[in-house]
Amino acid sequence: MSSEDVKTQDLSQAENLKFTDDSSSSSIYSVSAQIAHEKDHPIRYRSCSWQKTTALLMSEYICLAILSFPWSFSVLGMVPGVIVTISVAASVQYTSYILWKFCMKHPEVRDVCDIGRIIFGGSELAYNLTGLMFILNNTFIQALHCIVGAKLLNTLTNSSQCTITFSAITAIICFVFSLPRTLNQLGGLGTFSAITMGLAVLLAVIFSGIQSHPAGFTAELGAPIVTSIPVPGTTFVVGMSAFLNISYTLIGQITLPSFIAEMKEPRDFPKALAAVTICEVVVFTLCGAIMYHYVGNQYMTAPAFGSLQPIYKKIAFSFAIPTIVYLGSLYSSVTARFVFFRIYAKSEHRYSNTVKGWFVWSGIIAVTWVLAFIIAEIIPFFSDMLSLMSSLFDGWFGFVYWAMCYLILYPPSERWNGTWRSAETLLNYFLILFGLYMTVAGTYVSVQSIIDSYKASAVGSVFTCVSNAL
Repeated sequence: MSSEDVKTQDLSQAENLKFTDDSSSSSIYSVSAQIAHEKDHPIRYRSCSWQKTTALLMSEYICLAILSFPWSFSVLGMVPGVIVTISVAASVQYTSYILWKFCMKHPEVRDVCDIGRIIFGGSELAYNLTGLMFILNNTFIQALHCIVGAKLLNTLTNSSQCTITFSAITAIICFVFSLPRTLNQLGGLGTFSAITMGLAVLLAVIFSGIQSHPAGFTAELGAPIVTSIPVPGTTFVVGMSAFLNISYTLIGQITLPSFIAEMKEPRDFPKALAAVTICEVVVFTLCGAIMYHYVGNQYMTAPAFGSLQPIYKKIAFSFAIPTIVYLGSLYSSVTARFVFFRIYAKSEHRYSNTVKGWFVWSGIIAVTWVLAFIIAEIIPFFSDMLSLMSSLFDGWFGFVYWAMCYLILYPPSERWNGTWRSAETLLNYFLILFGLYMTVAGTYVSVQSIIDSYKASAVGSVFTCVSNAL
């Protein structure tokens, strides 16, 4: 068939397309047909270049959670910290590649929920449960940004207002930036967010080296202590929490199907993936190792801005403002996209700038931020929130789902063809088991850590005005 024939066929398919939640019927059309179908609509979703997708990925991964790496290194020790960082990054690179191959085979996939339905044999229950986890994951991340926003404002203003007020202000600002309807519209802000967060991390690393001593230094505690391995007495709860903090920052595959679904040419996705993986391994490892080297075990906080002296802390932390606003907005937008598409699967409101469409879109965004604010006030601990999110969702969306995608891409007749294919198959079975272990053990550890934090009165009670400034 000639290229002209293919193009004609795609256009014909697009003209006859009726959007539906049934993946079996939507799978008949290709990416080019989706683009052709949208070409006359005011709102076009298949519009992201691989460069803008790279910016979206950079903004997702170059985030405030990077400043939890020095704390994780202080718990695990320098050598295990570096090994865990590189190992998790390698697993994310591999599973993200499998995810991309799966999306290329199934161009009808719009988000991780569609994948959940496919890998569980077309089950609507699996689709709905995946959707629930998808929304909860994104909402918890929004809650983390409410916590961090309040932490930032308390730090910069010397706790001039109630922490609840600062958390609400953060949610309102993020709501406004969540309103754009397509990811392409968020690409420019994503680039700015990644650059400023990179500067925040760089400044934090530099300041940790040039300051006379870490914040909280006393003669009794002495000079910073740095160890190659965990210090004696490190508990399973603390060690697992450190691992979960690292995993949370690196594992972000849950949004990748949504990104790929808005790319003009999804075949270019590996370019974006490779660029981001290289950057994150370098930045995360250097940030964790260098700041741990200068701050040591006794003075480490999470995020590590709190280990800097006051003036340095405020300067570096202020550069994180765009990331706090943008990244929370990104996850809210991805959630709204999922819900909005289900409400208006066959409606003009999906692609047109109608009053009703914008009202519903804004309403969905508002609900996500109200829920995020409530969660942030119930679990107001930065490190514990990272661990809880990682344990609840990253086992599934970091390992299990993508190993199952592999098993679908390579059915039983192909899984054991040759040494390399057999080894890869065994690896994916291991990833399923590891993901399940991470969910069970990680949830236990996270809940216990939250209980311990409340017992230690680390922040105060729920819905508290007590300052959470660094």
